[in-house]
Amino acid sequence: MEKFTEKEALDYHSQGKPGKIEIIASKPMSTQRDLALAYSPGVAVPVEAIAKDPSKAYDYTSKGNTVAVISNGSAILGLGNLGSLASKPVMEGKAVLFKRFADIDSIDVEVDSQNAEEIINCVAKIGNSFGGINLEDIASPDCFIIEQELKNRLKIPVFHDDQHGTAIITVAGILNALEIVKKSIK
Repeated sequence: MEKFTEKEALDYHSQGKPGKIEIIASKPMSTQRDLALAYSPGVAVPVEAIAKDPSKAYDYTSKGNTVAVISNGSAILGLGNLGSLASKPVMEGKAVLFKRFADIDSIDVEVDSQNAEEIINCVAKIGNSFGGINLEDIASPDCFIIEQELKNRLKIPVFHDDQHGTAIITVAGILNALEIVKKSIK
């Protein structure tokens, strides 16, 4: 990997708009009609449709293509427990990876708590806004408790990146190695 200085890394994150993510409109916003459709009064129609049939949220909102990247910063990369705010650059980085490689929109949410039950309650209360939850850089054993309880409470996928992502990459590496040496997994 190419080396870079601390200044280059800080400049990368601070130049232009600070951070790595932004929210942009997916519909035109140039006319009075566009604005009336996007907000009031036009927004009332999909609101009523979703109230009648909650599955319509996937048709009329960004829910189905939006993942919340959640952390409390208790296990940031190899750096340890540096707190929720310090984890924000990592969570923004994960969000841009979702966008770049899967065209999935992501919102980073840093929960300022070291208590598993508080994190579970927080994420459970906002989880309905998203199509999925990606847990990231949360120390064990809390990460396992949080993941399991959120899977029980929410009706959307919950993915613990540090656990499942590592397993997926390991299996992919094994399968690729077997293909290179022309051997079967059997």
